[in-house]
Amino acid sequence: MSRLPTLPALRRRVDRWAGSPHALDVIAALSAFALMVLDVPGLARADNSLTGVTATLVLAAGAATLTLRRRLPWIPYLVALALMGWLHELTMIQFALYSLGRFRGRRVAVLATLLYVGVAYALFQTPGWPARHGETLSEFLSLVVPIGVLAAGVGIAAYRQDLVRALERQRAEAAARQAVQEERISVGRDVHDLVGRELTVLAVRAEVLAVRARGEAHVKDFQELADTARRAHHMLNETIVRRADQATATPGLDGLPVLAEESERMGSPVALTVAEEAKALSPLRQAAVHRVVQECLTNAAKHAPGLPVAVTISVAGPDLRVEVRNPLPATPPDRAPVSTGTGLFSMGERVTSMGGGLSAGPDGDTYAVTALLPTGFGTY
Repeated sequence: MSRLPTLPALRRRVDRWAGSPHALDVIAALSAFALMVLDVPGLARADNSLTGVTATLVLAAGAATLTLRRRLPWIPYLVALALMGWLHELTMIQFALYSLGRFRGRRVAVLATLLYVGVAYALFQTPGWPARHGETLSEFLSLVVPIGVLAAGVGIAAYRQDLVRALERQRAEAAARQAVQEERISVGRDVHDLVGRELTVLAVRAEVLAVRARGEAHVKDFQELADTARRAHHMLNETIVRRADQATATPGLDGLPVLAEESERMGSPVALTVAEEAKALSPLRQAAVHRVVQECLTNAAKHAPGLPVAVTISVAGPDLRVEVRNPLPATPPDRAPVSTGTGLFSMGERVTSMGGGLSAGPDGDTYAVTALLPTGFGTY
């Protein structure tokens, strides 16, 4: 016979469920239903086929579709349009448009908003539309359009914030992985220096003993010992070098188009220009360029959302130039929710550690970040 969960275990389960996305969807559905229930008396009077009970059931079924808003947001949207046409109910459409903007991004939300306004206008032209929704077209638009635009706009803003936070997490994870890799390389070098020296001493000592024991029975043993020490030293060198190469196999210039696509999904189109000569950079320098561009695009999405960004990577003599520009926003957004204020500092540290320099700040009506790094073409 199964035992019932104890009170602390039940509380932990409730806490986990309350913080889950499914719980938020259920709360959204209940909130929409609670707001629509306030209109039940009027709906029952306006539609002779419905009573208070049947109107409540219809609205409950419509609100229940909001539990699908993450995976299938078009379903609550279409249901909302149906409720608007049948019962002249505008509450559900607000939740549906927010969900489309929140989980499908700007383009889908704009398209859905335009379709909503078009359907609402067609319904307005239909005889029988309630007078309380506006007797003239201007009164109608002043009610219908702000509802859709505001709901979709809030959803788009939340979608963009999610992408910004995802980029922040990726950057933090990449920095943590790099720190671990650098530490492993440092430990590997220490092992190489310490153990490699002892193996070298062992090989030399065995060779000396082999010379001294020439003509004796153990000379072959000393020679084999020297050969074994040399092979072990060679294997140690190969292992350290191979591990170092694997550790530096982080995204390079070939990963920049992916960053540009992520930025465009946040509403900031990116014009990416990469000189052909830059593709010959070492993996370490390419990784540095990737991190700088990633940080710049993240900052642009936070502080200049929706504005275009120009990324130019060029080679001029011994220097590699990385320049990222975006127009200054008319009104600076609130940076508190997702900004830590350490992005420029970390970029400067990375560039300086490679013998370069970084500058950032307003340049006319744009904000520009410029990083100069040595290409290293003539050093290896």
